[in-house]
Amino acid sequence: MAPTSLADSDPFVDPVDTVSDHEYAEAWTLPVGRSASLTLATDSLIVLEAKTTQAIPFFNILWAELSDFDITVKYAKPTAKNVVRVASVNYLVEKPQRSYAQFWVTKLLDRAYGESQRKKRIKVLINPFGGSGSAQKWYLRDIEPIFAAARCDIDVERTLYQGHAVEIAEKLDIEAYDVIASCSGDGLPHEVFNGLGKKQDATRALCKVAVVQLPCGSGNAMSWNLNGTGSTSIAALCVVKGIRTPLDLTSITQGNKRTLSFLSQSLGIVADVDLGTEHLRWMGSARFTYGFFVRVLRKTVYPCDLWMKIDIPTKGAIREHYRKELTNHAPVEERRDYDAENPGLPELQYGSITSPLPPTFTNIPSSNTGNFYAGNMALMAPGTNFFPATLPSDGHLDLITIGSDISRHSTIKCFLAVEKGCFFDFPQVNYRKISGYRIIPRGQKGGYISIDGERVPFEGFQAEVHRGLGTVLSKTGHLYEAEGVVPKSD
Repeated sequence: MAPTSLADSDPFVDPVDTVSDHEYAEAWTLPVGRSASLTLATDSLIVLEAKTTQAIPFFNILWAELSDFDITVKYAKPTAKNVVRVASVNYLVEKPQRSYAQFWVTKLLDRAYGESQRKKRIKVLINPFGGSGSAQKWYLRDIEPIFAAARCDIDVERTLYQGHAVEIAEKLDIEAYDVIASCSGDGLPHEVFNGLGKKQDATRALCKVAVVQLPCGSGNAMSWNLNGTGSTSIAALCVVKGIRTPLDLTSITQGNKRTLSFLSQSLGIVADVDLGTEHLRWMGSARFTYGFFVRVLRKTVYPCDLWMKIDIPTKGAIREHYRKELTNHAPVEERRDYDAENPGLPELQYGSITSPLPPTFTNIPSSNTGNFYAGNMALMAPGTNFFPATLPSDGHLDLITIGSDISRHSTIKCFLAVEKGCFFDFPQVNYRKISGYRIIPRGQKGGYISIDGERVPFEGFQAEVHRGLGTVLSKTGHLYEAEGVVPKSD
């Protein structure tokens, strides 16, 4: 079987500019073996044999290469609902086809990777305590084979104690790596961002090295938002194919300390239920339900003093803001507000918690606060889309406040609305986009404040958003893998 006339005439001419749709489909068919062919279709590789046909999505293609006598295509094959494993197809390529075959392989990899970087250099951090001690096993079984098949350059290190990832990231040679991948829950990415933030060239480091999560912990919000999965093997595939995406980071100042937050900050029932039920871990996820209903029955109040820089005050305006972003494909450099060559972290425009109150902050009466929850990502866990209007790099935190004076029945309906996808429109939910705030607990002997799921001292703190300061990998380059808000029809 001979190659198409286009390949015969000049295999280096792009058929898209020279042939019709029908000829184009034929032009990207490579004859292989005795009676088989490989075709680049619209969104998949079609493997056609005498009695079988297989379609492999381009997203699942890991690598392809031409050797002296044959062609091999490695891909991630679904073997269960949430599992992929490395598989391959291999065929003999006749000598007259080899010039065209090499060009065909190039086109296949172009389709498979698009704007994603190939052969990523990945620093892998494994929390040996993650996933109840299973993180190491999951890495070797689910993740490493996919990285290897995709020709990634891998350097693995195990964290030995809390804060170790901060030290590793702070000392990292940012010229040697493209990605830091944490086999862990959300705690290790938090440490990595803060480690990079301690470098002398912190802004450059945070812009250059992408921070990703391979879900191996009890909290895997980062993977759910950026990869749309809690599966280790599918997340590994998503990292291989991930597109560099700027991410807003938030400076938290408390006392004399400054830290970076990538996920969320909370005070009130969410922080109380999360951190205040640690002693009930034996209950599994039921501890959250139990803790929630206990606090609802008590009608717990979390009074505080609250000021914020409000950027988008209404749900209608937020919905329109989100709609515009759906079609915004601005380049990476336009999604950041910082010069990567500037040393250290960006200067705090609003000062710290010890500075005078910024004049642009508005006081919000909060004597009856039931929940204060600020989010930079949509999903805090699978099925819990608290922040459907969040965007990776719009320069805003999404803030939810709910009073404690609503009825118990309304409180329960409010939180059930999260799973139903109608939480945003619930009338008792105040939803704003902000770029900074100061919050000080009042009249309480103690309590819980959560920053990225980690407990911090129960005292006042100030937050300031830095647009596009961090870098992650995502499927789209500008959106989360969660259902967002869109303008309602009139």
